[in-house]
This record gives sequence, structure tokens and C-alpha cells, in this order.
Amino acid sequence: MQEPRPNSPRAWLLAARPKTLSGAAVPVIVATAVALRDGAAAPVPALLCLLFAWLMQIAANLINDLIDYTKGTDRSDRLGPARACASGWISPTAMRRGIVVVLLLAVAAGLGLLRFGNTWVLLGIGGACIVFAFLYTTLFSYMGLGDVLVIVFFGLVPVCGTYYVETGDLTVDTWLAAVACGLLIDTLLVVNNYRDYATDLRYGKHTLITRIGLGRGRGLYLALGVVAFAIAAVIVGASPLLVLPALYLPLHYRAWRMMGRLNGRELNRVLGINSRNMLLFAVLLAVAIVLGA
Repeated sequence: MQEPRPNSPRAWLLAARPKTLSGAAVPVIVATAVALRDGAAAPVPALLCLLFAWLMQIAANLINDLIDYTKGTDRSDRLGPARACASGWISPTAMRRGIVVVLLLAVAAGLGLLRFGNTWVLLGIGGACIVFAFLYTTLFSYMGLGDVLVIVFFGLVPVCGTYYVETGDLTVDTWLAAVACGLLIDTLLVVNNYRDYATDLRYGKHTLITRIGLGRGRGLYLALGVVAFAIAAVIVGASPLLVLPALYLPLHYRAWRMMGRLNGRELNRVLGINSRNMLLFAVLLAVAIVLGA
């Protein structure tokens, strides 16, 4: 692949890591399906939530890129996608400006949501998202707590937040959907940390996978997907429609098998497959929820 020109649109696109952005869409899709089933879906706040989620994930990716570079932890032997700063695609100065621009756009989308709910509650949620986008890279990802943040900020916060601005309420099914989405999206982080196990150990980055080991880490990946489906099954109920989200299970199992066969950079294939599987699960679950109304 030809290297992008420094600070070019293609460089920024690669830095945003578009293949991972399904993680931001999953909770909004599922929350909106639950709201639609409950007769209260609203397209404008749903779209604003999706835009905010996408922008915050892009901001987090850029922050992670910059901080790893400035801390000297953007290692030359890392196995993941090349980092924009370390590769010379984007200068650190340009990256700082880009982070500010993306965060301002996220704030603008968030401000648009204020008329759909309690102002202080929504401001608090938005502020927490911004703060933890920085804390994830600088602190929590090095303490083995990255998975907790993923479950909270890719599951509980976006699902409950999206349903709340669409309906003004929260339900048991909303909380169940939030946990299911959080566990589902955490599979992406598990694959990432599984791939980087050896280099993370070498450089003292204490992820959950370095703490429990590769064998248990692979088992965790399988369990996360299965439990996410089990929770989704509670939401759908005893209905033939349950076969739709169940189609995810063989795909998840196949990705788990691939984890055992591949090594190093080859595991980037599993990341791409996992992102696709997550999005497919969200769409199939959403269809089952809506049709089962």
C-alpha cells in the first residue's frame, strides 16, 4: 500500500481507523430499535447520538495515536495498524489541531441533544465521554481497566443515552441492551490486546490479556459474544425471530477459531471480521426487536 502524503485527507482517514467505527454504531442501532418497539423512536436525536458517538470514537483514536507517540510508547515492533504520528503521516502539531476540531464537532452534536433531555444530565454524560477519552490512553489502558471503560462508554452510556433522548425514559430492556452491546464491543478490544500480548508484556502495558494470559484471553473472547447473545435473547423473548441474532454465533465461533490459528499481524484479519460481525449482530437484533413488537 502506498504511503499517504503527510497531513493529506487519506492520512486523516487512516488515522481515524474507519474499520473500527462500527463500535460506535452498534449501541445507537440497538437502542433505537428498542425505542421503536416501544413506540417512541425519534430520528433526529438518534442521528445526533450516532454522530456524537462516531466523532468521539475518532477523537479517542487520534488522542491514542498522539499520546502513544509523545510518550514514546508507539513501538516500532507493534503489530496493529500503523500510527499516523509515528509513521510521519500527520505531524504532532496537526494531530493536536485535529483532535480539537473533532472534539468541537462532537460538542456541537452533543449540544444539539440538549433539547431532548435534562440539560445537566446530558452535559455530564458528554463531559465524562471527553474526559475518559483522554484517561483511557494515559491511564486506564495501562492498568488493565480498558475493558471496563469499553463496557461503560460503548455499552451503558450510548445505549441508555440514546434511548433516553428518544423516549425520555429508561427501561429494563434498555439496560439489558446496554450490557449486551458493551460486552459485544469489548470483543474488539480483546482481539486487539490478544494480538499485542507479547509487545505489551515487553513494554509493561498491563492489559487484561497480559494479566490472564492468551489461553484465558481467547476463552474470554468466546464468552463475551455468547453472553451478549444470551442477554439479547432475553430482550427478544421466546420467538422464532431469535434465529436472526443467533446467526451471529457461528460467525463469532469462526472468529474465535481463527484467533487460535493466526499470529502477529495476521490477527488484524480477525479485527476486521469482528467489526463486521458486531455490526451484523446489531442489525439482526434490531430487526428481531422491531418485528417482535
